[in-house]
Amino acid sequence: MSIDDLELAVVPLDAPEAQDPNLTGAKAAHLARAAVAGLPVLPGFVLVPADRAPEAPTGHKAVRGAWQALAGAHASARALVVRSSSVYEDTEYSSMAGRFESVLDARGWEEFTAAVSTVLGSARRVRPLRQSPNALPGDGMAVLVQPMLRSAVGGVMFGADPVEGRTDRILVSAVRGGPDQLVDGSTQGVRYQLTRRGRLVRAEPAEARDDRLLPHRRTAPLVALAKKTERVFGSPQDMEFGFDAQERLWLFQARPITAMATRPPRGARLLGPGPVAETLPSVLQPLEEDLWVTPMSHGLTVALDVAGAASRRRLRKVPVVTTVQGRAVADLRLLGAVPSRHPFLERLNPAPGARRAAAAWRVGRLRRALPLLAVDLMADVDRALADFPPPREMLSGQLLDAVGWGRKVLSALHAQESLAGALLDGGRGATAAGEALAELAEGRARGLQDEELVQRHPVLLALLPPTLADRAPLPAPIGRTALPRGVGALPVREGLRLRVRWVQEMQARMVRELARRLGVGACELGLSRLVLLRWEELVRVARGDGLPADFAERVPRTDTGVLPDEFRLAAGVPVAEPKSGPRTPGQGSGGGFGTGTAWDGQGERPDRPVLVVRFLDPALAPLLPDVAGLVAETGSPLSHLALLAREYRIPTAVGVPGATERFPTGTPLAVDGGTGAVTVRDLPRAASLPVQARQESAR
Repeated sequence: MSIDDLELAVVPLDAPEAQDPNLTGAKAAHLARAAVAGLPVLPGFVLVPADRAPEAPTGHKAVRGAWQALAGAHASARALVVRSSSVYEDTEYSSMAGRFESVLDARGWEEFTAAVSTVLGSARRVRPLRQSPNALPGDGMAVLVQPMLRSAVGGVMFGADPVEGRTDRILVSAVRGGPDQLVDGSTQGVRYQLTRRGRLVRAEPAEARDDRLLPHRRTAPLVALAKKTERVFGSPQDMEFGFDAQERLWLFQARPITAMATRPPRGARLLGPGPVAETLPSVLQPLEEDLWVTPMSHGLTVALDVAGAASRRRLRKVPVVTTVQGRAVADLRLLGAVPSRHPFLERLNPAPGARRAAAAWRVGRLRRALPLLAVDLMADVDRALADFPPPREMLSGQLLDAVGWGRKVLSALHAQESLAGALLDGGRGATAAGEALAELAEGRARGLQDEELVQRHPVLLALLPPTLADRAPLPAPIGRTALPRGVGALPVREGLRLRVRWVQEMQARMVRELARRLGVGACELGLSRLVLLRWEELVRVARGDGLPADFAERVPRTDTGVLPDEFRLAAGVPVAEPKSGPRTPGQGSGGGFGTGTAWDGQGERPDRPVLVVRFLDPALAPLLPDVAGLVAETGSPLSHLALLAREYRIPTAVGVPGATERFPTGTPLAVDGGTGAVTVRDLPRAASLPVQARQESAR
């Protein structure tokens, strides 16, 4: 396409109408607005379709005149940069960073017209992923033309730190030369974190003090530019800049920061799946959460209260166990799974000591009474489970009563199991998982099938996670096992844990039967939909009160990958807790925490791919939707592809040495976009076995 075939209008960058993003595109409009506010912006003009600017000079003569005025009297005397300025890019909704073409160093009329055609043509190849509700129909492309500045040092600056979500920090990546080396991902550059007063917090990689790319004479005007730009646009901006040979600072681009990480609020709880993942390792649907997580949380609350481990006020305020992204997680500090942040202050605080002293007499008596109490509880549970008729022979109301009884008894079982673990000697080598492995090995040797094995030896349920869906098959036996000794040989805590699993299985059987009955007739509520109800809603449905008003819009929870070992919530999103110790060689680029399978972008795409590449090539942008992570050997967190990844909330790590060799396609990975840590996940031979069962098989 030749620009001679198009009717283009010329809008000078200093004209008032140039500040309209629906006319000149957001990139040009922002620069026009910045120039009016006195920010250091190069002169230029914008080419737009003639029908959008009826008052502007139009046609070949107007375009050539504007080009010659900017390039100089001699056609080849001054190089120009020809950039896209689409109504879809650089908005608060989406940056579309790097998706459209820009041409640098265009000299002469022929190169200039070819560059304009290239930029206009890129509008047809790229479709907006998200767009402003005010976007105009059509490709919405304008062309920004400015002089080509030879930068001594250039880079990208964010008026806030988008990776850590800090508005009190300014993040800068700089290179020798122009910022295009950074934004296209070909160069990593030096990353600086500055305070709002210009003090250097850290630089990565470290530089010699007398050989810094950005000494104070450069950081001071950069910080001033960041603050001025924020005042002009009303929020911290994502900027491209360059210092010329005379050390003058120029602003090449300013746009909203679209991928600002959310920081956990002050005092946010430290959560983690560790203490409860073995009991509830899978993604839980709402009904499963109410049946199993709520009783567990209540039982652990009772145990913590009895032991005086936490104040009743705090225990009433927050649940000990909850769900995040459908996975059960616990308050790690309440359960004592992590040390206190202020141990010295806690020693000075008399309240915890007084609370424990008041509980000491209860604990002392409980240590002696707990074995008998647990035996009585287990006997009651065994009798109740044995007395239940087959689900098909029970009335629907009886099914609901059985499930409700299970919720209550699970709370007691969890409370006593937690106290038994803290107060009683658990014995050596006797666990429910170990007994189940022994029974499984002998049963398979006799040729018994799964269902018959479970009916004969319910201890085998210890090897399977609870679910309201169809029960998973038993795993293949692994390693050597001891001889089975019977459930009666298990210590108190293991006996209680086994009863927890039996009650959960009973509830699952009752709910499946209830779903079968509700799946016919007027209700037509099958199991896949039934699990989307909360417990109280299910009770109302069974009583004939109808479904919740929003039930048709509910969708099942999906597996989004495992959670970090320790994290805090920020607007409902898990933010991994930074680990102490030496920093990882990679740089975190935001996007949170994710797990998946390494993929180089070629061949068959895994279910949850972690894209592992050498550098952040903008051409990889079409691969980003639905990837579970992004890892690059080079590149800057402020490059275009890293910015797009943050917009998609993709955990991203850059500057990871040898990533493509260390993490070949098929490697199971965990990516922390906050710290830049990339680790290979350990997948044991029997991934479906609970942790304790795998430990038993290894003995």
